[in-house]
Amino acid sequence: MGETEPRRRTSPLKNLAAGGVGGACLLLAGHPLDTIKGLLGLYKGMAAPLAGVTPMMAISFFGFSLGKQLQQPDPYTPLTHSQIYLAGMLAGTFTTVIVAPGERIKCLLQVQSTAGKRKYTGPVDCVIQLFKERGIRSVYKGTMLTLIRDVPSTGLYFLTYEYLKKFLTPEGRSVNELSTPQILLAGGVAGIFNWLVALPPDVLKSNFQTATDGQYRGLRDVLRKLIQEEGASALYKGFNAVMLRAFPANAACFLGYEVAMKFLNWAAPDW
Repeated sequence: MGETEPRRRTSPLKNLAAGGVGGACLLLAGHPLDTIKGLLGLYKGMAAPLAGVTPMMAISFFGFSLGKQLQQPDPYTPLTHSQIYLAGMLAGTFTTVIVAPGERIKCLLQVQSTAGKRKYTGPVDCVIQLFKERGIRSVYKGTMLTLIRDVPSTGLYFLTYEYLKKFLTPEGRSVNELSTPQILLAGGVAGIFNWLVALPPDVLKSNFQTATDGQYRGLRDVLRKLIQEEGASALYKGFNAVMLRAFPANAACFLGYEVAMKFLNWAAPDW
């Protein structure tokens, strides 16, 4: 790509649509790894997470695109690594609106399933009971920890992907000409880097969101008690399972996004 060739202006709405496709692909690739119980059971129970992941990733890519657009008034000027990271951080901020209550509900349902005590009949009943007990604040319990997890990790997620795309592009060629294996590699590595940063605060968030009222005074208290009881290694609890899923799921996510974006650019070039 020549130095004076203008780059395609980022379109937040196209990214919203393509990001939704990417989210669906992420779940299609990652869900079987969470439910390996035979061929017919690989996609059992996927409807509910699909309803959450698809809009979440749509909003994530929308936020990233908007963040880039706000920092790039001139399409001839490439974004710096810092600007790409900031755009990714904005994406992480946007998704918290969906992610925080969604994961609060998921964690509570997982804990009751493990304990064998059925307090909630499902996600909707969980939301209703939480709201009746302590209002909207209870539904959004753990929002600050979700931000601490998602804002820096999502910044690194998109920065890694964008950096690897450029790194894998031969000199004089466009990043839009990357092959499918190259996109899969960049997306998969981005997913791994994302979770290397996100896992410790994710463990803290899950502990806080499933705790009884008054059990913890805040983030420092969660961290202190966890290390006291289980050691520092507890911050990377579930590391192997997370990393096993991170590469294929996120590789599929970015491939789905890129394919959808190419289609949208062809079908609606002026959108």
